[in-house]
Amino acid sequence: MRNTLKDFKRRALARPEVRREYEKLKEEFELLDEILKARAEAGLTQAELAERIGTTQSAVARMETAIGKHSPSIATLKRYASALGYRLQLRLVKEQGLTTRSTRTREKSSRAG
Repeated sequence: MRNTLKDFKRRALARPEVRREYEKLKEEFELLDEILKARAEAGLTQAELAERIGTTQSAVARMETAIGKHSPSIATLKRYASALGYRLQLRLVKEQGLTTRSTRTREKSSRAG
């Protein structure tokens, strides 16, 4: 029987500890996938992109392969996006089940009264 990457991933993610770690990195993998697709669509090599944003090919390679190990600045991500004809869009997304401090304060006040 031939094992595929999909089979391996399915079996690995069935393990709770692996799934937890995978979920922690999911957003970073998604961002990495987006930037790689954008460069591919633009038809640029790492060296060509590096020249456009004023850095080295090795710096682009580091950014494209190890976001978790080397976190690029927002300014760098903006230059990267702009060189490919994109704009960077950052946003905060509320975690489900978490409350803000002001919400907790209101809850305490209503219980006390």
